[in-house]
Amino acid sequence: MGLSLLTVCYLVASITFILGLKMLSNPVTARKGNLIAATGMSIAIIGTLFLYEDEGQHLHNHLWIFTGILIGGVVGTLAAKKVKMTAMPEMVSLFNGMGGACAALISIVEFNHLEHSIKAFSGTAGNGYVNENFSFGFVWTICLGLIIGSISFAGSVIAWGKLNGRIKDFSFKGQHLANLIIFATVIGLGIYLPINMMTNGIQSISTNFYIILILALIYGIFFVLPIGGADMPVVISLLNSFTGVAAACGGFLYDNKAMLTGGILVGAAGTLLTILMCKAMNRSLMNVLIGSFGSKAVVAGPKSAHGNYKEISISDAAMLMSYAHQVMIVPGYGLAVAQAQHACHDLEKLLTEKGVTVKYAIHPVAGRMPGHMNVLLAEADVSYDNLLEMEQANEEFPSTDVVLVLGANDVVNPAAKTDPSSPIYGMPILDVELAKNCIVNKRSMKPGYAGIENELFFQPKTSMLFGDAKKVLHDLISEIKNL
Repeated sequence: MGLSLLTVCYLVASITFILGLKMLSNPVTARKGNLIAATGMSIAIIGTLFLYEDEGQHLHNHLWIFTGILIGGVVGTLAAKKVKMTAMPEMVSLFNGMGGACAALISIVEFNHLEHSIKAFSGTAGNGYVNENFSFGFVWTICLGLIIGSISFAGSVIAWGKLNGRIKDFSFKGQHLANLIIFATVIGLGIYLPINMMTNGIQSISTNFYIILILALIYGIFFVLPIGGADMPVVISLLNSFTGVAAACGGFLYDNKAMLTGGILVGAAGTLLTILMCKAMNRSLMNVLIGSFGSKAVVAGPKSAHGNYKEISISDAAMLMSYAHQVMIVPGYGLAVAQAQHACHDLEKLLTEKGVTVKYAIHPVAGRMPGHMNVLLAEADVSYDNLLEMEQANEEFPSTDVVLVLGANDVVNPAAKTDPSSPIYGMPILDVELAKNCIVNKRSMKPGYAGIENELFFQPKTSMLFGDAKKVLHDLISEIKNL
């Protein structure tokens, strides 16, 4: 009875994971989808704790389990509540790394169980060699979970450090070749480990197992270190898919349907998102991983090869926007840095009261993580109906009177279409230059995360509005109210 009820719990959990993931595809239903999936996970955890049975034995270490759940729940809740929107990408990367670490720890624990069971068997059977009850597939699954989980953990920690500025881009001559050698060694050792176990016994493979662990961690570090800042959203998505696959390996080891389903869904969703983001940047995944795009910055001055830029005052910008028919706001990382999403929404409401149509143009790789701008604006209760994806926004720019670019840079750079020598050439961008007027808010003329100069700033229809995004928006609101 317990086993059948537990199976039902896992079935319900699996269904909620699928429904939750489906609802995450729409901003309107995303929050509800999260809650549904979390409910399913709670059912699976509770069912496992109280209904799991193995050879007549139930789980008995409830105190340790609930202590871990309590500590993790408190830390996770406090971190989620206190994190600033600017630090959201780092938190996502760090939490994803914890998932990879858990998957790797599962493999380590199961390897130790396997080692003890083999030694116990050898005590009676006599040789220290595995018997027919230990399959190659089981050991390979342990190795796969260890390798992928360790790479995800180490890579996510490095990504976290790079996003918050504590770790700089680093590469050396021949690093990509060194990475390939380390990776090939890890895979080779993982494939050979169960063969070695069958041939030479358990005593010969323990050291090999932990060598695989160390090399996988080293590879995860070297894998992310040389990748440029502009590619971090893709890297975070890719590492997320790694964590899902590693979790699925744990599901295989424990024959746990809920864990298997959740891991497969996360792995598949992360992989698809990675592919879509690469497509949005018009780059292959291999180019992202070896291109080191965005790792070197080029500082722009008041005058550059593109000419001079012009500034606009707060009063002129307020006048231009107040008498516009349609205003399109393009949010970027600068908006998140300034914590200006609420002020942006206040500006939208004020302009709407004056009869101006206000919409938001969202580029798929704007910010530092997938969906960063959507999360940012959702926090300020911006209507989902006003958020336009890149293709929709590009259709409306020619009929837009004013575009207000708030901290976005590379995703509006016309060099992606006009300069074959640019590292972002071919990347689909928001065609803000097609609007009648373009106002760009930045702190300075420094380049964006990709480290390249933006041609948009020097075009005749573009005016620069320098300053902190939050202060600039508050000044615009005050000025518009006085018109």
